[in-house]
Amino acid sequence: MAALNDLLEFQVKNTRELLDVLQLEQHAITARHSAEIESIAQKKSQLVTQIQSTDQRIAAHPDLEQLSQSDAFDTQVTTVRNIMQECQVLNQLNGEALQRANISYTKLNNLLQQSHGKIGMTYNSGGLTHTSSTLGTKVKA
Repeated sequence: MAALNDLLEFQVKNTRELLDVLQLEQHAITARHSAEIESIAQKKSQLVTQIQSTDQRIAAHPDLEQLSQSDAFDTQVTTVRNIMQECQVLNQLNGEALQRANISYTKLNNLLQQSHGKIGMTYNSGGLTHTSSTLGTKVKA
């Protein structure tokens, strides 16, 4: 089994990388780069899985009880917890921004559909609605 100190260093590295990815996600959301947001979400998911896996390995480590008494161990654990807390706050902010963007998109889409429907909706011979933007433009009077 890997040394506990190595696992903790790996965990610190992964949590810092997750924080960086969340900051990239925030910039992508504000710039409305949907393709970038999608690739960032995949990277974020991979990192979260890796962090969970490492956390389980740390919890199952046979030297955990002995090393939990050391100051260096406590410092690393505190660092990981602080970074993860920052990640949670930033992730929540990003989620709220995405929800607002989605609501804005939905409202815009509804407005476009409503305005399109008012322009030239008629009925065809089968009784079905038909939209024509040339309604009334071919009248010669």
